[in-house]
Amino acid sequence: MSPNVGTPEPENRVADAVTGNWVDRFAPEATRPFLRLSRADRPIGTWLLLLPCWWGVALAAAVDGWRGWDVWIWFGCAAGAWLMRGAGCTWNDITDRDFDAAVARTRSRPIPSGQVTVRQALIWMAAQVALAGLVLLSYNGVTVLLGVSSLGLVAIYPFAKRFTWWPQVFLGLAFNWGAILAYAAHSGTVTVASLLLYASGIAWTLFYDTIYAHQDKEDDVLIGVKSTARLFGAATGKWLGLFLILTVTLMSAAILVALLSVAGPLKLAVALAAPWAVGWHLLWQMRRLDIDDPAGCLAVFRANRETGLLAALFLAAAAFL
Repeated sequence: MSPNVGTPEPENRVADAVTGNWVDRFAPEATRPFLRLSRADRPIGTWLLLLPCWWGVALAAAVDGWRGWDVWIWFGCAAGAWLMRGAGCTWNDITDRDFDAAVARTRSRPIPSGQVTVRQALIWMAAQVALAGLVLLSYNGVTVLLGVSSLGLVAIYPFAKRFTWWPQVFLGLAFNWGAILAYAAHSGTVTVASLLLYASGIAWTLFYDTIYAHQDKEDDVLIGVKSTARLFGAATGKWLGLFLILTVTLMSAAILVALLSVAGPLKLAVALAAPWAVGWHLLWQMRRLDIDDPAGCLAVFRANRETGLLAALFLAAAAFL
């Protein structure tokens, strides 16, 4: 039974899906396995892919002002993030289907549970990539090249946990590429500021995905999967503190490099509020975190949507000044 007393669990519901999500409640039954394969019932990953994009376009706009085209960059990034996160998760589930079948939290996913075949999953993945490509082609040439080059990172990530204790680095490289891409969609170029913002996002990913990985650390030991959660163990708190400092420092550096010579004191102060708001929220997460409580780890991990939104809000506000 679900937490809603008297209401049965939806058929084939994925174990870590958000309770009462729209896929389980409203999506046509035939589409549910494919939407679950894309994690549409677990939207936090889409947010974490999208928010660095919004940071990038907002920081670029803070340099020379918002333009009408930025509305499409904003919404196009949202559509692209939904599609590419879905494609990436589909690829992840194809490559990890044997691992997923051995882990309690993931064996209910569509492929290991038999709801979707590998061939169907490959077709679904290709369809999502094709639609995302149509969005990408609406941007400038630099942005198109950046988008295409990100596919290699997406392809490599699922295999990282097989050969390195730092698979979270590969996730960070893929998930934060949008900071550079969206900056270039506005400005037409890649700058030092956008690269620093990208690096800040990677540090943030190391923070939140280490927390996420603590959910599965016991199963990961049994099946031989590597992660920073297993690597850090009881020292996780110290490492999270380091990633917090790196996130704040690198984001502050990105803002200073982009705006110090072109922005007035008020705009600069509002923009610099972004990394400090992020740092405060990450510290709040650390105080709530119990690495031996899987449900608590998931709740803290999901709170990173608010972390990223805080940065986007302050950077967008600075761009309007």
